[in-house]
Amino acid sequence: MKDLTAGPEGKLILHFAVPMLIGNVFQQSYSIVDSVIVGRAIGKSALAAVGASFPILFLLIALSIGVTMGFSILISQYYGAKHMQKVQRAIDTSLVFVFFASLAITAVGLGLARPALVMLKTPAELLDQGTIFLQIMFAGMLPLFGFATISAILRGLGDSKTPLYFLMVSTVLNIVLVALFVLVCHWGIAGSAWATVIAQAVACVLGVVHLNRSHKVVKPRWHGLVFDWGIFKKGLAIGLPTGVQQVLVATGMMALARLVNAFGTDAIAAFTAAGRLDAFAVLPAMNLSAAVSTFTGQNLGAGKLGRVKHGLRAALLISGAFSAATTFSVILFGRPLIALFNADPNVVAIGARYLLIVGGFYVVFSSMFVLTGVLRGAGDTMIPMFITILSLWLIRIPISTWLAGRIGIDGIWWGVPIAWGMGLALSTGYYATGRWKTKGVVPLPAPLQEPLAVPPQMEEAG
Repeated sequence: MKDLTAGPEGKLILHFAVPMLIGNVFQQSYSIVDSVIVGRAIGKSALAAVGASFPILFLLIALSIGVTMGFSILISQYYGAKHMQKVQRAIDTSLVFVFFASLAITAVGLGLARPALVMLKTPAELLDQGTIFLQIMFAGMLPLFGFATISAILRGLGDSKTPLYFLMVSTVLNIVLVALFVLVCHWGIAGSAWATVIAQAVACVLGVVHLNRSHKVVKPRWHGLVFDWGIFKKGLAIGLPTGVQQVLVATGMMALARLVNAFGTDAIAAFTAAGRLDAFAVLPAMNLSAAVSTFTGQNLGAGKLGRVKHGLRAALLISGAFSAATTFSVILFGRPLIALFNADPNVVAIGARYLLIVGGFYVVFSSMFVLTGVLRGAGDTMIPMFITILSLWLIRIPISTWLAGRIGIDGIWWGVPIAWGMGLALSTGYYATGRWKTKGVVPLPAPLQEPLAVPPQMEEAG
């Protein structure tokens, strides 16, 4: 467990974020390797089927992801305030919730896999493979959510290193299994899905064993778990807006998938390949945002508001540097990177255009994400939800639809940075009001509730 309420803010945030970043690099590396194997060994139709399936998978798990995040924020604030009994009760409550949520998602997902693909106007040649992939993934929801919850609990307590070790084991195992199942056993797209489920199950078991042996506070108990309705309501109040936000993002992805699907299998395969690289490119911003959330939660819980301001400034500088390097890389090497997944010239051309258009605006995305990390860490998750609604549903989807009808598939890609810009502008404006400081579960002393000035980096980013 790591106390983030004392010491150099930037150094603490970076040190906390790096293990998460390394872990997610491993995870995304698996995703890339998996897509390369699927795209090369099975073909572009299999690669497209995986891509067409992802929005559906994400939609059904999105709400639970948000609620779980709410518990993580509660844990970080209680830990910062040294309310250890409440820390334990929040952990117990989150474990009970995740267990039953996983079972419900599995049941719903198994039945909706094929109808959802049809609803998204997925090309007929992709339906069978997409259905198989989705059903296997939904069957593995319990270990997937179990490991994600254990990781969130540990991060809320300031431990970002331990989940990294288990994630590294899981990733290596995943790569070995997908190579075995697809290249040796010739199980096709089912082999890719089973490799992911098995690797997640191993990581979940390792996490449970570690908690039982190493942590008195977070030790899972099979008997005597306390489901605290009061804490559940607080976690729900914090996490539900984030969950709704994730659902809106997922449904937005589905709406965009319908647009992309209309351009055929080549476009879907290109979008899948570019999306894998895009997910890799934004990892620094996402992990810095998660680190800032925990940092903010602990420091608000301890009543140290000034450290939140300095932490935000440091995180913006760090994320800006990462974003500049990433933009340079994806623009310069876009075509060969897409060709790794599938060498079809049309797939490569479409994917490279995505990276060229979207990659130039990673600094906007990173600034937006780091800023919302502060809001979430403070427990103020309602405003980020509304910002998502506005930037996604009132900006990105309408603009992408309008531009796609006039300039083709590039129009879909241009909707991405335009929406990011709107999200950054709205987040910056809300941060400047200072209202987020009053949302914590541990109230701040009155003198600390004066509005903070917007850091210079945010003024430049906006």
